[in-house]
Amino acid sequence: MAATTPTKSRKKTPMSEDHKAALAKGREEGRIVRRYLEALESTKPRRGRKRTPESIRKRLFAIDNQLAAADPLSRLHLIEERQRLEAELSHTGETVDLAALEKSFIKVARVYGERKGISYSAWRTVGVSASVLQQAKIPRTRS
Repeated sequence: MAATTPTKSRKKTPMSEDHKAALAKGREEGRIVRRYLEALESTKPRRGRKRTPESIRKRLFAIDNQLAAADPLSRLHLIEERQRLEAELSHTGETVDLAALEKSFIKVARVYGERKGISYSAWRTVGVSASVLQQAKIPRTRS
């Protein structure tokens, strides 16, 4: 039988109020950056014909008609398409206040980017415009 070594229990030291505040600030900055990037992603122009709520409803109706006669594999794909379309239809009425999100992003992007080591080119690659980065005072090159 192998001898077990007793584990030392670490004494938990309480977090200082400054540390708690810094953690909360970091979480809030992360939320602001995430919301802005998600809004950029959702409002990005897509190729092809724009889907309207009416065209989505027409496709949903067609899927419902095809389901009864579909083989099991086709039924699986139709059900998946229906679920995606229903989710898309439920989000079509939502509007995103990109200007407000951008304003908040500009306030925190430089500090967040410096803390996380995010370069100018990484911000640009995910879709943040050069003018927004300039307003956030994020330099083009890292020194």
